[in-house]
Amino acid sequence: MERQDGPRGARSHDRRAPEAVAEVFRQGWADTDRRLSPVSGAAYAAKRRAVLSTRFPGERIVVPSGGLKARSNDFDYAFRPHSAYIHLTAEQGTSAVPDSVLLFEPTGNGHEITVFIRPRSPRDAGLFGAEFYSDRQHGEFWVGRRRTLRETAEALGVEAAPREGLERALVGDVPTRVVRGEDALVDATVPPSAPADAELLAFLSESRLVKDAWEIEQLRAAVGHTVAGFHDVAGELPHATRLARGERWVEGTFNRRARLEGYGLGFETIAAAGAHACVLHWMHNDGPVREGELLLLDAGVEADSFYTGDVTRTLPVGGRFTDVQRRVYDLVLAAQSAGIAALRPGAPYSAFHDAATRVIAQGLDAWGLRPGGAAIAHESDLYRRYTVCGTGHMLGLDCHDCAAARSETYLGGVLEEGHVLTVEPGLYFQPDDLTIPEELRGIGVRIEDDFVITTDGALCLSSDLPRDADAVEAWMNALR
Repeated sequence: MERQDGPRGARSHDRRAPEAVAEVFRQGWADTDRRLSPVSGAAYAAKRRAVLSTRFPGERIVVPSGGLKARSNDFDYAFRPHSAYIHLTAEQGTSAVPDSVLLFEPTGNGHEITVFIRPRSPRDAGLFGAEFYSDRQHGEFWVGRRRTLRETAEALGVEAAPREGLERALVGDVPTRVVRGEDALVDATVPPSAPADAELLAFLSESRLVKDAWEIEQLRAAVGHTVAGFHDVAGELPHATRLARGERWVEGTFNRRARLEGYGLGFETIAAAGAHACVLHWMHNDGPVREGELLLLDAGVEADSFYTGDVTRTLPVGGRFTDVQRRVYDLVLAAQSAGIAALRPGAPYSAFHDAATRVIAQGLDAWGLRPGGAAIAHESDLYRRYTVCGTGHMLGLDCHDCAAARSETYLGGVLEEGHVLTVEPGLYFQPDDLTIPEELRGIGVRIEDDFVITTDGALCLSSDLPRDADAVEAWMNALR
């Protein structure tokens, strides 16, 4: 890796190169401009922009992509735009440019929409002519080619202007709503209005609740790649058992599929073996994978369109469940099946959670682990000790999608055709929990699948992975 000398701030394009160096790079470049077709979701993004324009007439709307975030000193994390920006542009994977801003400027009959963006690094002697070779954070020599402004306009279907004109475009006495916390220049230039900004963020989140046909296609692809990653892992488990940190082998196996098929991961892979499966978001992945124990794998591939899958399977590492493992697994499976049966348009969003939780509670009662009867008291009942979290969530551009939506439209709302969500009950018996029999301690089981609500029920997008214990065993042993 080439060393990037100097302090982090020295990477920006305001650092001028000596004239002699500039002259070396100034001439002799071929014309490599391109003619681009619209990105695959451009037509759908245009419809979303039109809806947003109609919702806030006469107001300026500012939706930044966000910028690079430092990992250590002069190395940045891979860039991932804000989900609202993606939704309104249909921007794709490695084409996304940090510090872009989508601006809706009110007109007499709607909005003029412009994306302010860094264009391709110039080769001439203009203001930013040295960026190409001297800017380690944005220069084409260092990080690769960006689109020209014309190419961006062709690809996204919106007018494109250089980022340097953004501050000037934000002045003026115009009511303005901003997605805050993503762009320091925007936040400093536009005075905050907490109620207005919160209303914008909620609307942008709620506009993603019902997925259109293109979004469902992207989610199908993301979940399909995710399922392929699970097949990869199941085939690699015998090797993982021979390593001191076998969880890392599992993680790497899935992550390789994510980078091969998509932009990367929708979230950090959870590869939790043995008692680590009792930690809901175990991401250290530094433990062994042992024969006779369970592996809880919760993972998702993020497609190039940034839509993600989110699937969980709990696998017997040696290919067969023990009797007590199967008993826990079968209860979780029954709970998931009850939750799935409750998925249909018009049903309360909470219905699938209530149905799954009821099965869990009845099962724990039958095991003598929940004294006090079958009535469900969500806040304080003993079953919470073994389940902790909810039973699912919306899925889309974010793994936990639409998080800024109002309660009455999401958690307190009803299911609609086009909603995409997970159903993922679990039981987690901590290894030091003295309220349960010793044989259960250290067993964690979660089963999660992804569903799209249809006209009369729900379609499982991850159905190519087995769910019931017999099918899981048969699948795993066929891969050994």
